[in-house]
Amino acid sequence: MKAVTWHGKRDVRVDEVPDPVLKEPTDVIVRITSSGICGSDLHLYEVLGPFIDEGDILGHEPMGVVEEVGGNVTALRPGDRVVIPFNVSCGSCFMCGQGLQSQCETTQVREQGSGAALFGYTKLYGQVPGGQAEYLRVPFGNTLPIKVPEGPPDDRFVYLSDVLPTAWQAVEYAGVGEGSVVVLGLGPIGDMAARVARHRGASTVIGVDLVPERLNRARARGVTVLDVRDSHLVDHIRDLTGGRGPDAVIDAVGMEAHGAPVAKLGHQAVGLLPDAIAARFMKTAGIDRLHALRLAIDIVRRGGTISVIGVYGGMADPLPMLTMFDKQIQLRMGQANVWRWVDDILPLLGDDDPLGTEDFATHRLPLTEAPHAYEMFQRKRDNAVKVLLQP
Repeated sequence: MKAVTWHGKRDVRVDEVPDPVLKEPTDVIVRITSSGICGSDLHLYEVLGPFIDEGDILGHEPMGVVEEVGGNVTALRPGDRVVIPFNVSCGSCFMCGQGLQSQCETTQVREQGSGAALFGYTKLYGQVPGGQAEYLRVPFGNTLPIKVPEGPPDDRFVYLSDVLPTAWQAVEYAGVGEGSVVVLGLGPIGDMAARVARHRGASTVIGVDLVPERLNRARARGVTVLDVRDSHLVDHIRDLTGGRGPDAVIDAVGMEAHGAPVAKLGHQAVGLLPDAIAARFMKTAGIDRLHALRLAIDIVRRGGTISVIGVYGGMADPLPMLTMFDKQIQLRMGQANVWRWVDDILPLLGDDDPLGTEDFATHRLPLTEAPHAYEMFQRKRDNAVKVLLQP
């Protein structure tokens, strides 16, 4: 089959690789019909090379049609249409029972000290082959795939794999209610988080970014937008939130943040080290570009909440603990627990499509054009916000 594989920094290719096969009686094989490129995939494209091997298959936002089922699979049959969560979770352990599928005890990558395995995402998360491919082996066939109805286009459902539950959890963790929220970063997750916040009744939703196309896109959905380069950004946010700052801030930027040259140089230096040394360095002394998180700490009102959904990877990140303690800030974060939010989200994917899933993708490209798609997305060219690959 054809699959998108990693070959080095900014070097992904479409290779011919062996077809996946059933390994366990609860496995299913899915023929992929759509698979998204996530902002987290760009971390592999740029900075997480020490944790990935040449030829590893990328992608963790797939959906498709069941082709084959193992002997113990009773919940699905060939021909069923399914979305595959990015968490590889068993659905039956203690953590899954708590709605914490991203911490699944069956698939935790204990040798790396990490939570649940993820499709297509490095040795840190199990090195499981990903879904930017023509076919995918999916374990836990009775509990992991999300069965969705026939009829509507893939765009209606494919974001159940990651974007929708990640954005939903970001808003849930922010505890906005009918209050005010600032979303930092209007890439796919931030854009959808702003839509979810508005849908769930937030009185004021402010989106902050520096890419004009992203700001215009959010503005068209009723979000108040501000340019992060505005020298009076903090004052403008406070003016829009009663003078005290928003009730909550969602950091949807993570380690792709702009504005911290020291950390950027650190990332570049790590890239010059042999992989084994670089991996140890990043796991013990890695640093992130913390501009977005520091901005969140600055602008959130006293007693407010910061919800971190952008991915950070550093282990030596300095935080202003005095300010955080003094402002009585609540901080919540973590990988999204996909199945925890499915029942909340599925009813919103009907014909009225209140979250605008059908026009959410800016680009739909054949799988064979994945190298171009990655470069375009990474460089924010051609108004690229969300790219779907279609085998």
